[in-house]
Amino acid sequence: MKLFLQTIKYDYLQRTRSYAFLITLCASLAIAYTFVPEPNASYSTIRIADYVGSYNSAWFGYVTAIMTSVFLSLVGFYLVNNGIKTDFNTKVGQIIASTKVSNFKYLLFKTLSNFMVLITIVFCVFLMSILLFFLYNDGTAFSLFQFVKPYVLVTLPALFFIAVLAVVFEVFLMKYSAIQNVLFFFMFSSMMVFVPKTENQHALDVFGTKIVIEQMEESVKLITNSDADEDLSIGYVLGNTKKAKKFDFNGVDFPRVFVLSRLLWILFGFGIITAITPFFKRFSDRESMKFKRVKSVKGEVNEFKEVVIENLSKPKISYSIFPLCKTELLMLFRKGKKWFWIINIIGMVLLVVLPLEMAHQLVLPVLWFLQVNRLSDLVTKETFYNTHYFVFASYKPLQRVLISQLFAGIVLMLFLSLPLMIRYAFESHFMAFTSILLGGVFIVLLASVLGILTQGKKLFEVLFFMIAYANINGIIYADYFGGFQDGVSYLLKLIVCISVFITLIVLVRKRQVVNLA
Repeated sequence: MKLFLQTIKYDYLQRTRSYAFLITLCASLAIAYTFVPEPNASYSTIRIADYVGSYNSAWFGYVTAIMTSVFLSLVGFYLVNNGIKTDFNTKVGQIIASTKVSNFKYLLFKTLSNFMVLITIVFCVFLMSILLFFLYNDGTAFSLFQFVKPYVLVTLPALFFIAVLAVVFEVFLMKYSAIQNVLFFFMFSSMMVFVPKTENQHALDVFGTKIVIEQMEESVKLITNSDADEDLSIGYVLGNTKKAKKFDFNGVDFPRVFVLSRLLWILFGFGIITAITPFFKRFSDRESMKFKRVKSVKGEVNEFKEVVIENLSKPKISYSIFPLCKTELLMLFRKGKKWFWIINIIGMVLLVVLPLEMAHQLVLPVLWFLQVNRLSDLVTKETFYNTHYFVFASYKPLQRVLISQLFAGIVLMLFLSLPLMIRYAFESHFMAFTSILLGGVFIVLLASVLGILTQGKKLFEVLFFMIAYANINGIIYADYFGGFQDGVSYLLKLIVCISVFITLIVLVRKRQVVNLA
């Protein structure tokens, strides 16, 4: 038992001390600060018709718990879904495989380690919500129970299931990061659209947020004396907040069925870990153990020919950037399984056959998101494979290597969007054409700047998932490719962002090269 706890401890410390975790924690706190708007803010997060809750303990506790359950489930998966892969790459897993630690214990401590990482962020957000209460409250008394109750019953079971899900994906799809991203993307979307119709169906809600939202709607119905469904908005909605009316929300009396279901979700997670244990291969790398049998031919004699150095072709020194661009393009196109390009081709065909609006607003962001695994290590693969010493010491690493990497990423994104760009060109819709062009450059530079700053790819994967999910749901503030807005001012904003990204990329990478030298 002591060894088991120590293993969880050291794995937890190793993951929480990484740059990716610290940056994700800071980003989570910054976003959590906006979960409950300040009294004079120009936006709202949870609003029922023209009503928002009074700023009492229950409103702060439940709103932040709901937003944390959804937000951290969204980004938490990408934060913790590489624990087993990291052990495999660092050979720690092979060492563990040689010990008496069983597969079940290993998968269990990985799940608990994932859960502890997510709990750390939840605890920081929890403290942030209490701080916001004392900053914004309407003079109401502080009740710690109204904060603890929703976090325990709503947030923690949801995050435990996400921790289990990350382990399940790694067991079956450890080498296929792109497939993991796509599957979780659609799984999360399907879980979000689930709407319980009866009280017992709330037990099927993984996030546990639907019952709280339903209770808020019932509170507004009592005030308005209306049985009609009120317009509900969850998320960041700008404008029209000054006209909002206040209603008292005093928390939720969770039924026993719901409380029991939250416990069952946790037990269900343990059951899943038990069920997948036989499928875990315990870090056996069968590919490296395959040997080709060489048939010996009777009478064959190996003859070693003398090598004359003077007859060898002389190497030609070339400082051209084109071979590097070609190499980076080949690495991008060949990355991942070949059959995955079938999905990309289907997406490109949909850009041709679907209506322009649907192709631009729905298909294009999904098609670009499918390349997250390619873009995320565009400028970080040198660090991962420990070749950055060689790359940074090459001839003009900024002007040649870095530019070739950015060029290859931009060509890939524009190639995928080429059918849509051609359609806009034929219709002389050059504003949309330019928006897609700048959008491809924007997302490649975003991946590069986050990769260079964090020296990893997790933060970009998390952020790109959030952006893609917002695009699919029609949130115009996440539009970076001109799907929901256009105009000269919009293009100027993209150009400014691109200029800032380029400046950061050059300055930070130049500093890294100098420090390494």
